[in-house]
Amino acid sequence: MSDQYLEPYEEIDKDSREYMRAIKTLMEELEATMFYQQRIAASEDDALKAIMEHNRDEEIEHCAMTIEWLRRKMPAWDNELRTYLFKEAPITELEDGEEESEEDSSDSLGIGDLK
Repeated sequence: MSDQYLEPYEEIDKDSREYMRAIKTLMEELEATMFYQQRIAASEDDALKAIMEHNRDEEIEHCAMTIEWLRRKMPAWDNELRTYLFKEAPITELEDGEEESEEDSSDSLGIGDLK
């Protein structure tokens, strides 16, 4: 069917094919942002740079939309994005912090402080 499938197409369920479409789309959008960024860096024309910056940012929007679709469809995406995004701590320490907070909450019923 396609060279993007490692397993026989007929053996891949519909949800997995949709997931693969999303990943391929995300890869293409990320590649487009890279191309625009390189062109922006090399361009000497301010008006052209502004256009390409706009176009790059549109591609970033498409990336965000696709990531959100993945988050909604796959619990692992949701878990990892909640662990790492919009945090102030050093990125490499977030996983350790997540594990510590899970250990801290393992003794409770998960209902929070009742004070």
